[in-house]
Amino acid sequence: MHWYIDVLKKYAAFSGRARRQEYWMFTLISSIIYIALMAIDISLLDTGVIAVIYELAVLLPSLAVSVRRLHDTGRSGWWLLIALVPLVGAIVLLVFLASDGKPEENEHGPNPKLAAATA
Repeated sequence: MHWYIDVLKKYAAFSGRARRQEYWMFTLISSIIYIALMAIDISLLDTGVIAVIYELAVLLPSLAVSVRRLHDTGRSGWWLLIALVPLVGAIVLLVFLASDGKPEENEHGPNPKLAAATA
């Protein structure tokens, strides 16, 4: 759960790098929360308003952690826009987000894996 909270603490931090674990754990927990809110919302209110409000609330942190994840792989955050290309773009972005980060320091900062190991 601390991965989720850590991303929310860096609400709009688009600089730096994010490990795969940080990105995917945030995505997993956020998806579980969204599904639970949607189930509650539909069963009680027969709408999706609460789930939509949640998605809007985590939109900026989701974008920020995605950009930091791309930075870890040595890419610019602008690569998120490749998802706008139908079908192929989403697959390419998924591969970028799932690939291992650069082990050395890059223009976006030091390797977060090494920083976590020394802390």
